[in-house]
Amino acid sequence: MSDIIVKDSNGTQLADGDSVTLIKDLKVKGTSETLKRGTLVKNIRLTSKTDEVECNTKKVKGLVLRTEFLKKA
Repeated sequence: MSDIIVKDSNGTQLADGDSVTLIKDLKVKGTSETLKRGTLVKNIRLTSKTDEVECNTKKVKGLVLRTEFLKKA
């Protein structure tokens, strides 16, 4: 699993524990929540997919975000 390289929307490499910022408002499926652009998400976890990361926010736990909507903080 160490060969997987995960990159944000700007092409910056991401690692476990990084903080990222949303570059677009995102609706969270299954809830009425919308994560606003500029929201800081701390302590991400990489998954086996190169275009997804797992994280928790104050409002939503166990969230999977696509890297195309993130930039490294």
